[in-house]
Amino acid sequence: MTDEFVLTVRREIPASAEDLFDAWLDARSLGTWLKPSGTRETRAETDPRVGGTFRIVMIDDESAMEHTGTYREIDRPRRLVFTWSSPATQFRDSIVTVTFQPSSNSSTLVEIHQIGLPDEEARAAHHGGWSDILRELDRRQEEMN
Repeated sequence: MTDEFVLTVRREIPASAEDLFDAWLDARSLGTWLKPSGTRETRAETDPRVGGTFRIVMIDDESAMEHTGTYREIDRPRRLVFTWSSPATQFRDSIVTVTFQPSSNSSTLVEIHQIGLPDEEARAAHHGGWSDILRELDRRQEEMN
């Protein structure tokens, strides 16, 4: 696998690292915020253990896109590593690393780093998607507080 096409997005979110980390593993929670622009519904199934798998279906007005992967590392509340495969990765397993760095004022810097994307188009699309998702996670956390 090449890591020529990589991306990193980050956002500071006013929530604890533990709460944000847990949101990434809970299927019900994922369904509420794992929604890039244009996605009206997300359905998720998770088996949150190293070697466990997940299935996420993002539905817009015209289609549904399935994303699958396997959890490679679960280090609560610091780091989560998983494979990510979908039509948008040309069904190649890219590797996503999400880190949670506590910062000031009870906030956490969430960083998503993805390697192994097939081309620049996939890199740009995933950069936009992950940015949307972090904004939605931030919005969701604000609603809960």
